[in-house]
Amino acid sequence: MRLSRSLAPVTVAAAVVLCLPYDALPHARVARPAAEEPFGAECRASVHGSKVVAHCHNPYVDTDRVTLHIECARWWDLDTDSAPVDAGPATTVVLTGRCWKEVRSVWVSHEKA
Repeated sequence: MRLSRSLAPVTVAAAVVLCLPYDALPHARVARPAAEEPFGAECRASVHGSKVVAHCHNPYVDTDRVTLHIECARWWDLDTDSAPVDAGPATTVVLTGRCWKEVRSVWVSHEKA
């Protein structure tokens, strides 16, 4: 069986392309996002009556700026945010705050310094 003159070059080209390694083939390259470095101190907060204590340990290289946020249960009791504290590499920081009466919720925010 003979290939016609118009199919012979196409067949040879397809055979050559199929034999090439994957990296040599012309195809669209998708840019992969760079792997992000791990970041963020691990924080544990405890509530004792109206007082709040949070211990934050940063095991990573980048400095983490942590802030303690306290939401009080009573409508007349002011919610508070602590001053930001820098938790350097392999450092533990302690954040404290309080309400006059009961505490509704507590959380710690993180920011790269």
